[in-house]
Amino acid sequence: MPIPEDVTGEEIDKDVRQELQSLPKTLAEDVARNLVMVARLIDEDPEGAYGYSRVALRLASRVAAVREAAGFAAYATQKYNEALAEFRAARRMTGNTDLWPVMADCERGLGRPEKALDMAGAPEVHKLDKAGQVEMRLVAAGARRDMGQLDAAIVTLQSPELASHSVQPWTARLRYAYADALLAAERRSEAREWFAKAVEADRDGSTDASDRLAELDGVEFVDALEDEDGLEDQAEVETGAEAAVETETEAEVAVENEDGDETGTARAGEGGIEAEPRRRSDDDS
Repeated sequence: MPIPEDVTGEEIDKDVRQELQSLPKTLAEDVARNLVMVARLIDEDPEGAYGYSRVALRLASRVAAVREAAGFAAYATQKYNEALAEFRAARRMTGNTDLWPVMADCERGLGRPEKALDMAGAPEVHKLDKAGQVEMRLVAAGARRDMGQLDAAIVTLQSPELASHSVQPWTARLRYAYADALLAAERRSEAREWFAKAVEADRDGSTDASDRLAELDGVEFVDALEDEDGLEDQAEVETGAEAAVETETEAEVAVENEDGDETGTARAGEGGIEAEPRRRSDDDS
């Protein structure tokens, strides 16, 4: 697949670059450049990212970072079975549990929320860092909602991390999930409060909390371009209506002249109906 010339492969994380040192230099560069493309496209063009991940996978399937990147690309395109297989392979290679929450979320994607809940209670969760534990909590709450257990989902999200006033990279998403669960349970006022708190923590716009908050407040946003188009359409309609009125007026005046034998003709203009003298003919004398 085509790779822009400005992509050198040096952009990747140093830990990934170190993993690639087990490969021949030229091959390592090719793999690195494809991994850079995966990272560039995964949010805006998941299918494109998936394509580059498959290239990297064919070149270096025994590198854990490559299997992990392939897993995330498959996950982004909702190929959950494939993603789960890649994550499991990466975990076997590294022995760490960092991917445990996303693996559980793949189980949800495959329609197995019970399996995701089992993973949320597994010993591996205790080996996760704080961010990983929050992610696991989010997945567990999602699994509860998949099973129709809204109250349990709300309780699952209630935690010291949710109550904390400090803002961490995961704070906005945690508050958003809590607000969304409250709204699903028809606890509207509480949901509004937590959407507002999510907005405060969402410094990089990772959620649409501001839109959800505006929706709850009854605020409707109108696209400026659409509004201009609407005004133009309205103007065209009004202009057409005015032209129709003028045409009808001219027709009425002509009929009146014909029936009433007036001494002049009438012309409908912008300032109203103006009278014009009728030229006399020899027959009039």
